[in-house]
Amino acid sequence: MPRELEGWRSVQDRGPDGAIGSDERVKATRPVVERSERGARRLGERYWLEITRASRGTVRTRETEEGVEMRLFGRGPCLLRFGRAETAHGPEGVSCRYAIRGGILTRHPGGAIRLSQTGGDEPELRAAVTGFVPRLHGALYEQIQRRLHVAISRRYFERVIDEERP
Repeated sequence: MPRELEGWRSVQDRGPDGAIGSDERVKATRPVVERSERGARRLGERYWLEITRASRGTVRTRETEEGVEMRLFGRGPCLLRFGRAETAHGPEGVSCRYAIRGGILTRHPGGAIRLSQTGGDEPELRAAVTGFVPRLHGALYEQIQRRLHVAISRRYFERVIDEERP
């Protein structure tokens, strides 16, 4: 049973072209990463690690020269392919964005996932997907792919918050 996450919110929308927007958010009692290039990269690294953990190794991610790939058992078909990490940091927060470049779970390249921490001493953490056009449609997408994304986001938030506790 997932534990209670303060301020947990999950919202999804769908554009007229079938593109999905998914926004998961939670409050943290203190920053989980520093506001730096290193902190931004850490947000991304922790997310990819959580995918492997949550799937018990069925889905593995690996970094390549072009970006990040998600593959079945690390060698099977490429489920999703992402570009290189695009980081940003400043007084408002820190983020790590990956453009969606393809894979069998998408109809065509486009969109991105952005992992971020904004705010001061009690920041908000987000995992936001924008412009993603899934291959799966309707209820099939909702029952499988969306559920997995939300579950992984929750686990990601729980883990990064727990790791940064004193």
